Amino acid sequence: MPVVDLKGYQKMLAHAKKNKFAYPAVNVTSTETANAVLLGLKNAKSDGIIQVSTGGGEFASGQGVKDKALGAIALAQHVHLVAARYDINVALHTDHCHPKFLDSFLLPLVEETERRRKAGLPNLFNSHMFDGSELGLKENLEKSVALLERMAKSDLILEVEIGVVGGEEDGHDTSGASHDKLYTSPEDMVATHAALKDLGPYLLAATFGNVHGVYKPGNVKLKPTILRDGQAAIAKAFGTGVSADLVFHGGSGTPLEEIRETLDYGVVKMNIDTDTQYTFTRPIIDHMLKNYDGILKIDGEVGDKKKYDPRGYLKAAETGMAARIQRACEDLRSAGQSLGKI
Repeated sequence: MPVVDLKGYQKMLAHAKKNKFAYPAVNVTSTETANAVLLGLKNAKSDGIIQVSTGGGEFASGQGVKDKALGAIALAQHVHLVAARYDINVALHTDHCHPKFLDSFLLPLVEETERRRKAGLPNLFNSHMFDGSELGLKENLEKSVALLERMAKSDLILEVEIGVVGGEEDGHDTSGASHDKLYTSPEDMVATHAALKDLGPYLLAATFGNVHGVYKPGNVKLKPTILRDGQAAIAKAFGTGVSADLVFHGGSGTPLEEIRETLDYGVVKMNIDTDTQYTFTRPIIDHMLKNYDGILKIDGEVGDKKKYDPRGYLKAAETGMAARIQRACEDLRSAGQSLGKI
């Protein structure tokens, strides 16, 4: 099915929230990894979200170009073409855009969508994330308000981050963030909802001890009840039943019971990157080690073309990553929840 429009995306998010599951939101860097996401979602009978980071966009544009926005556009166009052949729904999103990348990444992508709409074409992306967590709350919300006011005119959803996700991702290191910033307060969640609720749909990445990167189970101490308390504060301030659509970042190594606890508090989107990187790369390493003699042209030999043809090991990589995405769908309870044609 084609990439969904705003109405379809909102229907997906409402379906997840009502039924207490979340969509895997998987970072991609190439057509191969994008294909792996689609395959994994298809096998799980789950809808989902494909997303591109600043680093992923730059990589996809090639070393001779290194244009974050251009690479993201190329990947999105690929997904639009290929997703139309699948029987599940996908939305396209861009991951953490820090303030310094607004002019080189997020805004050019918004402009691209505005150009497409003027030409009568569908949106390229469905949503974008502005990560203003390095700013004070006031400045973060001021910039978020300006972005959402503009984006809502083009049927785009804004994701914001309040608080700081620790660790390092795409070269952005927040490992030195103060302890209190790793946990979003109920007051900050209320302030965010107050600022954005009337401007258009938005997603909130509230932090509860999340850390980017790879860690053994037990090394990251999450406090999912922070999400519960924040949602209760929003309901108290704005009325019974009112709540934010939450996003879970930095979940590698999180016990399944904690992941599922967050679903009960309104998490509808969980970012997945580190685990899928590993499950894409592992089959390639396996192929190289098992076919070492055939891949290398040693001592004047010609090697075995079937062994060093990239299609062989990249197919294995796609299969490995797709299997991890299918497992993520099961963990997040989105498996079997596809809405079909919407």
